[in-house]
Amino acid sequence: MRAQERLTIDTPEQVALELPVAGIGSRFLAATVDSVLQAALYVAVIVAFFYGLPMARPFGTARLIGPALAILFAFCVYWGYFAFFEIVWKGQTPGKRVAKIRVIKDSGRPINALEAIGRNVLRAVDFLPALYGLGVFVMLLNRYSRRIGDYVAGTVVVYDKWSNDLPLNWDVLSGALPPSAQTIRLTAEELGLIETFLLRRFDLDPVVRDEMAGQIARRVMERTGIERQADQSVDEFLEGVARRTRDTARFR
Repeated sequence: MRAQERLTIDTPEQVALELPVAGIGSRFLAATVDSVLQAALYVAVIVAFFYGLPMARPFGTARLIGPALAILFAFCVYWGYFAFFEIVWKGQTPGKRVAKIRVIKDSGRPINALEAIGRNVLRAVDFLPALYGLGVFVMLLNRYSRRIGDYVAGTVVVYDKWSNDLPLNWDVLSGALPPSAQTIRLTAEELGLIETFLLRRFDLDPVVRDEMAGQIARRVMERTGIERQADQSVDEFLEGVARRTRDTARFR
């Protein structure tokens, strides 16, 4: 079994972020949960159809429309289930939430609607000849476990750590930053860089983590003119900047 691969992303701020790539096991778990939920939706439609059909007998038009609606719903569930949730939940489906994985762009950005639809249109091809046989075969041939749909949409599935399993300390005291921090102005991309690092720092090698934290902190200090206090760690400094920026909601 090969070691877990990591997706390295070079940000515009010249800081490299490493994200752990989701393996076949986690993705199979997610697909299994989603398939069970899809099956439950199919069963619900069938039950509603058979129970509703006798009630619709007096209405000839309803009897004709009912089967058509059932077929349309089944079509939407098959083709739209994954794309719908990945659009609404920013790269996650119910199964992916259970497996704690997420779809992102290979650039590290969240996927958009077109990319969610594109990667899932090819799901039928990845499923061939059965149980995602072709998709798994393609995943085994590349280091980032990408199936055909991922190649078409330019996406990668990574482990998602935006949860309570990362003990972040966002309760930074108001005095942790100097008064000038009240007027912090960062771009949304810069704030995203800080928060991504803070949320994924415990996945990094300690040496790499310290180096990345230092690079980001230096860039923030250069951009804002804020100086880190002597008794303040780099992580505390970055947490304070992120929190104050969120509180004041001042973006360039």
